[in-house]
Amino acid sequence: MRLSDIAGNDPDKLAIVMADGSRAVTFAELDARTRRLADFFAARGLRRADHIAILMGNRPEFLEVCLAAQRSGLYYTPVNWHLTEGEAAYVTDDCGAQVFVIGDDNAEIGRRVLAKCPTVATALAAGGEVPDFSSYDDVVAADRSGGSHEALEGFYFFYSSGTTGRPKGIKPTHSFPPYGNGMPIEVALHHGFGVTADSVYLCPAPLYHAAPLGWSLGVQRIGGTVVIMESFDPVACLVAIERHRITHAQFVPTMFVRMLELPAGVRARYDLSSLRVVVHAGAPCPVPVKRQMIDWLGPVLMEYYAGSEGGGMTAINSADWLAHPGSVGKPSVGTLHIVDDDGNELPAGETGNVYFGDTEMFTYHNDPEKTAAARNAKGWQTLGDLGYVDADGYLYLSDRRSDLIISGGVNIYPQEIESALIMHPDVADIAVIGVDDDEMGQSVHAVVQPHEGVTGDDELAEALLAHCRSQLAGYKCPRALTFMAELPRTPAGKLLRRRVRESISSARALP
Repeated sequence: MRLSDIAGNDPDKLAIVMADGSRAVTFAELDARTRRLADFFAARGLRRADHIAILMGNRPEFLEVCLAAQRSGLYYTPVNWHLTEGEAAYVTDDCGAQVFVIGDDNAEIGRRVLAKCPTVATALAAGGEVPDFSSYDDVVAADRSGGSHEALEGFYFFYSSGTTGRPKGIKPTHSFPPYGNGMPIEVALHHGFGVTADSVYLCPAPLYHAAPLGWSLGVQRIGGTVVIMESFDPVACLVAIERHRITHAQFVPTMFVRMLELPAGVRARYDLSSLRVVVHAGAPCPVPVKRQMIDWLGPVLMEYYAGSEGGGMTAINSADWLAHPGSVGKPSVGTLHIVDDDGNELPAGETGNVYFGDTEMFTYHNDPEKTAAARNAKGWQTLGDLGYVDADGYLYLSDRRSDLIISGGVNIYPQEIESALIMHPDVADIAVIGVDDDEMGQSVHAVVQPHEGVTGDDELAEALLAHCRSQLAGYKCPRALTFMAELPRTPAGKLLRRRVRESISSARALP
């Protein structure tokens, strides 16, 4: 749907609200501001399939920039402001951004990135003056003649999170139809998750990630309201749900864990009855955590498994999950295949590589080798995960292929061990990795972040190992355990296992 149509029907309806009530944008304001910004891009010479990059925190301008590009046939790439200067500059330069938009809260890294990106011809800063950047606020306040944009549907151009290496650009399959044709996610949100113009969606995660941004834009294009948290806090999240009468919300499992750690009296203090759908994705959710969330919120949880690349998707509701605990559902996009390393399909119950067929093909920008590695001879595509299906056709993920531990010739899946340890009352976060072992090839090593006030010592280590032995086969239990003050995760909850490995390798190399 066009923003102008929504604004025409209900101009004063709120399109964007900051969860703390500090700012709000109506649909009439959003339509006007994005139109002026799109005209500015056209006046600066941008045409269909040209590129802009956005580096800013969760704020209304983030969605404005995306919607301006969306209505004027441009690609737009969100840049993770938690990246290093070099990583953020790589993404901005690699996508060929001609316009670079930042928030004044990211001025320092924004200026350093701009200095490394010669293709950027126009730089804008929202919220305040930043040297080397023009004023975003002046642009969206000014009507201009001669800069009318071509009304085409643009598209997001995401980069992978870079949890296992340098971020990869995911080039979408997109034909730039006339503006108003809509986005594919609008159909999925409406038919798969019940989003309507009456929906109020809570976004507690960073907008530079695919799911939070895609859902926010899709909800707005349907005519619903998006409530943005600047950053996730468990109590503030419950306050926002009650205050704004949230109908749809999306989380990652680490957010569930933090909410469940709140005292029962605190959780009971808030009216969460407006929730119709609580979605989670992006990382494996331990079975006990999800079961507790369903017990608390009711059968409103929905989970999906997909990637920024597209190329296949599964989904599962609460009722089906309770009947198949641990599953990520059945295919809703594409045909699911579990295959061995030789490409042979495996029967139910056997773990193999997860592939999807009968989907649109994705490519990695400027990386034909990674593109080729993501598909097999039959044209099926993979996100690099391992899993199996049960007799009813439900998919269960075992782990990332790159995270698999092979010890003494036996496959060990970190996710299973992490799920066992995360529910220990002294564990705040957990990562399990494989380390080199002269005898076994690899051995299981657990890296634990204790809860605040809990001392990571030999006594706790023995208690955790005993906890593991009570729940898992002996060969799966960690051979060693290390304590870390804080495990490296993205703000969206994805574990940076590569950095965990680097930290452990450095520690083991010390004399």
